[in-house]
Amino acid sequence: MTIVVLVGTLDTKGLEYGWLRERLLSRGVEVVVVDTGIVGTPRIPADVPRAEVARAAGVDLERLRAEGDRGAAVTAMARGAAEVVRRLHAEGRLHGVLALGGSGGTSIATRAMRELPLGVPKVMVSSMAAGDVSPYVGSADITMMYSVVDIAGVNRLSAPILANAVDAVAGMAKGFAAEPRAVHAAELREDGAGGDGAGDGGPLIAASMAGVTTTGVDAARERMTEHGYEVLVFHASGSGGRTLESLAERQLFAGVLDLTLCEIADELFGGILTAGPDRLLAAGRRGVPQVVSPGALDLVKFGPLDTVPARVRDRDVRVHNPSISVVRTTARECAELGTLVAAKLRAATGPTAVCLPLRGLSTLGAPGGPYHDPAADGALFGALRDGLRGSAVDVVEIDTHIGDPSFGRAAADLLQRLIADGKVR
Repeated sequence: MTIVVLVGTLDTKGLEYGWLRERLLSRGVEVVVVDTGIVGTPRIPADVPRAEVARAAGVDLERLRAEGDRGAAVTAMARGAAEVVRRLHAEGRLHGVLALGGSGGTSIATRAMRELPLGVPKVMVSSMAAGDVSPYVGSADITMMYSVVDIAGVNRLSAPILANAVDAVAGMAKGFAAEPRAVHAAELREDGAGGDGAGDGGPLIAASMAGVTTTGVDAARERMTEHGYEVLVFHASGSGGRTLESLAERQLFAGVLDLTLCEIADELFGGILTAGPDRLLAAGRRGVPQVVSPGALDLVKFGPLDTVPARVRDRDVRVHNPSISVVRTTARECAELGTLVAAKLRAATGPTAVCLPLRGLSTLGAPGGPYHDPAADGALFGALRDGLRGSAVDVVEIDTHIGDPSFGRAAADLLQRLIADGKVR
């Protein structure tokens, strides 16, 4: 029997959830409805009533109502919903989760979804899904679907969107029920845990990559595979860096190949794809062996060309794609980046090395490329060397650019030595 759990506020969205429930039942899926509403009367009956959700959060529903603090109430019900879905999954009564809502409903439901392991189907239909969804998704595998219109009734525009969401979660849940594929942290830590066979198995390595570092990182990935590891590549797009940090904090990796650091440049200089101030800290804090390169620190990423800030428009601005424009970092900015990266790495408690690609930090910065600037790169390298002088971090210079496959292979071999011996040589 396939079971989909619906998580939502049945006072304000009850009719819509009733529609979802009937549609799921017609698809041969059993439904468990969890009510996260607070004030109004539920429009449909719940299998897990709101009072039970509140108790799961350790609070009393009537007290929440009496206090009249919407923010506190939403936070509490989100915490309770997370505990409820975690329990349902542990009991084998959850093969997928579906929810719909605006900002409040999305906050509650996605908090619950993030409690579930990777691989468990999670679909969120939200009026917030066309904007920045990172606060809702975090490092979870949540499928966000834009509702186009607000969640206020089922009409000729919303009905096909909600029907697609039902069919999506029903299909995913049926597949999951037939072949459970939840990914638990303990399994990822086990050598050779290849999941459903899609991976090669072996201890896990994390690698960071962007389009402008792909060829070098691909070569590193292939070499680590030859060494017997399974490599997970994270796109340095903000969310990718945050996910890498989150998983490194949980000590899921045998080592980290952090060869693409453009998220740090975005954080420091106002770009749009920042991973936050904690980027490049988790592996070092947890003692995970890491090889780091200042890949893609020769650019800052902004939005479409017409949104590039006036303060940098007089520089060499390049259109990376219609949604992303890039700006070359100056020598002063590169020196600042080098100092910051060195400070982060000095705090590492595990074996750490830095590989410097002396001939360029990206495909744009390679010899002959528009961002090739040895003086600016030199300022970064100099600040890194100065900041790491006297530390336990090894600095290795490689006389090529980061996109050269030989650079990636050298970085991978270096990480293998750090993992095996705890030292570069």
